Amino acid sequence: MEIGTVWSVWFSATGTTRKTVTAVSRAVAEALGAEWKEYSFNLPAARERDLCFSPTDLVVFGVPVYAGRVPNLLLPYVRDRVKGNGALAVPVVLYGNRDFDDGLMELRNVLAGNGFHPITAGAFVGEHSFSTVLGAGRPDEEDMALAGTLAEKTAAKAKALTAAPETPVPVEGCDPVRPYYTPRDRHGEPIRDFLKAKPETDPQKCVRCGLCARLCPLGSISPEDVSRVGKCFKCCACVKNCPKGAKYFAHAGYLYHQHELEDQYAGRRSPSRIFF
Repeated sequence: MEIGTVWSVWFSATGTTRKTVTAVSRAVAEALGAEWKEYSFNLPAARERDLCFSPTDLVVFGVPVYAGRVPNLLLPYVRDRVKGNGALAVPVVLYGNRDFDDGLMELRNVLAGNGFHPITAGAFVGEHSFSTVLGAGRPDEEDMALAGTLAEKTAAKAKALTAAPETPVPVEGCDPVRPYYTPRDRHGEPIRDFLKAKPETDPQKCVRCGLCARLCPLGSISPEDVSRVGKCFKCCACVKNCPKGAKYFAHAGYLYHQHELEDQYAGRRSPSRIFF
């Protein structure tokens, strides 16, 4: 198939999804001799209009996995406002060293339902948004080499196609997808008020630069008073990007879940996977 433009489309609160999707999409564009374009839907304004493609586009589309699926507060945008119109697609997810569960399956299915033709896919490990030890430093050199392989397979497959494939690329996960993962304590009970956890601000460190408010994907941090936070889905853009380390979580349930994840999964190297 003739591809005119390869798109890098992503949500990436802490940069790992962007890094991976950009590497794959740029390499595919170079291999196909196609134009490369980028679209971030990190901020609320970017999700206020439809994003439409055409049959001459190939879209590398990336999101992080939250609770084993496409983040619930991003899903309406991806499902309702992103239109493939016959474009080829490469769904990519980043997960924090635990498991990508049904996240890749869900993204693939949503894109296929929106008029895309997913031809390859990938699930990569990135440093967990909650932690600096879960998946620390990833995606690393080994992960990025696999991203290069995904790009090679994608370009080769696109070149070989004479028509859009009738079925999407097989990926791991359950179909239909399972409910979102629920953080639980050691007795198997849901962690109380976990969803209500919000970042706090250390007034001794905060210099009121407003960066956290500008970066917040939900527009939930007040620019006038950054200690005021509305709805939060724990992406940790404010925590990990604050140059002074002034943002942090103190919610007991959040910290319990963070430490449980670190105790169980920090000592292993979970694999990145590609599908083609």
